[in-house]
Amino acid sequence: MEEKKSFFKENGIYIVLVIIVLLIKIFVVSPIRVNGASMNNTLYDKDIMILDEISYRFNDIKRFDIVVVETPDEYLIKRVVGLPGETIKYEDNILYINGKEVKENFTHKETKDFEAKVPEGKYFVLGDNRTNSSDSRIIGAVSKKQIKGKTSLIIFPFSRAGIVK
Repeated sequence: MEEKKSFFKENGIYIVLVIIVLLIKIFVVSPIRVNGASMNNTLYDKDIMILDEISYRFNDIKRFDIVVVETPDEYLIKRVVGLPGETIKYEDNILYINGKEVKENFTHKETKDFEAKVPEGKYFVLGDNRTNSSDSRIIGAVSKKQIKGKTSLIIFPFSRAGIVK
C-alpha cells in the first residue's frame, strides 16, 4: 500500500498534466492540415494549423474568419464571406454585401461575377484561390453546426509559422 502512495505522490503531477493535455486536445484545440490549393496565397497545401474548436461556443462567426467546414467527404478550410440573411455579390472582383461595397483585408485570386442570397442560419464560405476552390458556390451555404472552428495559426512549416491575417 505504501508503494501506491509513493507512486502517486511522485507521479501525480505528470498524470494530471497528461489528463489536462488530453482534455485540451479533445475539446479546445487540435492540429489540422491544409489539403489542396484552394486557400493559396494565404495558406498552402500541407500547412499545419491549430484549429480553435471553442471560440464559436462563446463568440459569433465573423466575416473573413478562416474556418474549418465539415462536409460529408472531408474537412475544408475556407474564409467566411457571407453571413446569415445577407445578399453577397462579386462584380469586377469587388465584394458587395446587401448592395454596399465591402473592402477585403486580405489578398485573393480573381473572383468571377456572381450573386447569392445567404439563407438564415447559414454562412457563405469561399477559398482565397477563387479559381480553384470547392466552396459555397458549389457546396452551398454551410450551417454553424458544419463549422468546426476557426483557424489562424500556422505551426508548420516553421518558415511560415505564425498568425494568418
